[in-house]
Amino acid sequence: MVSHPILDKISQRMQQLNNDGLLRKRKLSNDYDYDKPNIIDFSHNDYLGLASANEMVDALTQGAKIYGVGSKASPLVSGYSQAHLQLEQSLCELTGHEAGLLFCSGFSANQALIKTLFDANDVVIADKLIHASIIDGVRDSGAVFKRFKHNDLDHAEQLLERYPNSAVITESVFSMDGDKAPLKPLQLLCQQHNSLLVVDDAHGFGVIPTQTDGKFCDIQVVTFGKALGCQGAAILGPKAVIDFMVAQSRQYIYSTALSPASAYLALAAVKLTQEQPQRLAALNANIAEFRQACGKNNIELTDSTTAIQPVLIGDSNKTVLIASKLFDLGFAVGAIRPPTVPAGQARLRITINAQHSKHDIAELVGALATLI
Repeated sequence: MVSHPILDKISQRMQQLNNDGLLRKRKLSNDYDYDKPNIIDFSHNDYLGLASANEMVDALTQGAKIYGVGSKASPLVSGYSQAHLQLEQSLCELTGHEAGLLFCSGFSANQALIKTLFDANDVVIADKLIHASIIDGVRDSGAVFKRFKHNDLDHAEQLLERYPNSAVITESVFSMDGDKAPLKPLQLLCQQHNSLLVVDDAHGFGVIPTQTDGKFCDIQVVTFGKALGCQGAAILGPKAVIDFMVAQSRQYIYSTALSPASAYLALAAVKLTQEQPQRLAALNANIAEFRQACGKNNIELTDSTTAIQPVLIGDSNKTVLIASKLFDLGFAVGAIRPPTVPAGQARLRITINAQHSKHDIAELVGALATLI
């Protein structure tokens, strides 16, 4: 390879990341690792087990037969189909919002919303632990950016008193800590200070009942790659906001639309969350089982009551080592390190789903007890 300052910079940075235990690499999904066919996966976000459900396979096949496998164009050219419209309408009926707009991922939906909606004349007030896609979007928008301490209503109120007529952004369930935002009190504070409440509902939609039981915020971003088990995302909100996004969002205007087969599949997933409540019941029972087993084995957990159950380790290298040893014992868990979480807060991100058995959970907890 030829020598070049940029390549030298890359090499040095990669070496430093490796030394710090922060180097990230791709790896094949455990679903296709034939050398480890019996791995029990506690790392993914398929909370309800829909990604491999027979009904979902049938829906994707049916959607492809009706619409083909690609949208073939951007939504404003010819890529907007009946499947997209039906999904948007269904999501609005479920959540109480006026209109919806589909994207290929939650990251692109968040960035598109923030970059299009706000500019240098606006103030955005966000929870300290908000997702990277929102942070990037606010910075790119040029808006004044203020952060309140995580889930701290008093601090949020102080900022709202200083900056009324602004926008507050939070997550419903925080992806690395698994705790929930105080949405109802935040909604009340926003109403008192004439401010919009925007909620990234990626990890709540489909598994937190209040998230699919009427409007609880002004703008809601839902993703389909977690509880719905498929792909894509939607921005839900006032028709005026959605119409403005259609007219002005560069990510929407210049991107090939989500495939109609994927939209058809996501609609099937939404229906299954309503028609098969036993999936959510199984998930909640497994969360309780995991927390009870950890308590009996003196494994310290956070206060999370959601599917995301972090076990704080602290040191990045130690976190990676424990995750590797767990994999050797037959368990896949996430090894989360900075900058995804603050320095000194590296953790095992254990994610419970509806398909885990009591035996799976007991075996994982037993292995954890020997390693941490």
